[in-house]
Amino acid sequence: MSAFFEELDYAPTPIGPLSLRRRRDLRLGGDVFEIMLGQDYLMTSAFTASEVALARLGVAACTGDSLDVVIGGLGLGYTADAALRAGPVDDLTVVEFLAPVIEWHETGILPLGTVLSGDPRCRLVKGDFFAMAAGQGFDPDQPGRRFDAILADIDHAPDHLLDDRSGSFYRPEGLIALKRHLKPGGVFGLWSDKVTDQRFLDRLHAAFPVAWAEPVTFDNPLTGRPFTQTVYLARAETV
Repeated sequence: MSAFFEELDYAPTPIGPLSLRRRRDLRLGGDVFEIMLGQDYLMTSAFTASEVALARLGVAACTGDSLDVVIGGLGLGYTADAALRAGPVDDLTVVEFLAPVIEWHETGILPLGTVLSGDPRCRLVKGDFFAMAAGQGFDPDQPGRRFDAILADIDHAPDHLLDDRSGSFYRPEGLIALKRHLKPGGVFGLWSDKVTDQRFLDRLHAAFPVAWAEPVTFDNPLTGRPFTQTVYLARAETV
């Protein structure tokens, strides 16, 4: 049996101290991996339903049989893994701001091991997703490249940010800038740990011709009660 608690890694970052922890959860009957930024929980392996739903819903909303997809935010990797399993994704670019997170996947210390770093369809890119969205795009080798889907799982919610650099992204002008990196009819998806916020949905409607929200409800093993998070989706113009 593993130890009840272990800090697997710790590193300072530009936005605060980052740590990877593993703890034994007797209620769940196994190990739980958690990524912390200071006192903020970035991700836990205890429940991943909405992160997986972001990938499945985003890929399902795409058309075509050879998809190029971007994911902003790597975390424990469940969104990226689900995207590779969800449909005809031939090329997946995962943008991660925090270098240690990429290293955890490359060394196989996480529950997914080296599944992502070892998949030839998947490229892990260190970069600032928000700066890339406002600038030349998400492929360092092909500035201006466009994608079938761009899925973001970084901040807790559009009004609950990890740090100030992402604030303008969630306004209509930031969403319109992101839309430049989508192919005609391409899909933008966003994860939020809160119930649907009509104010943000209105902003999506201001930037995209079609936008909607998909509530994701699951049993939270930490509270023993149902919990609802949200996946926002929007589709760019088809021409």
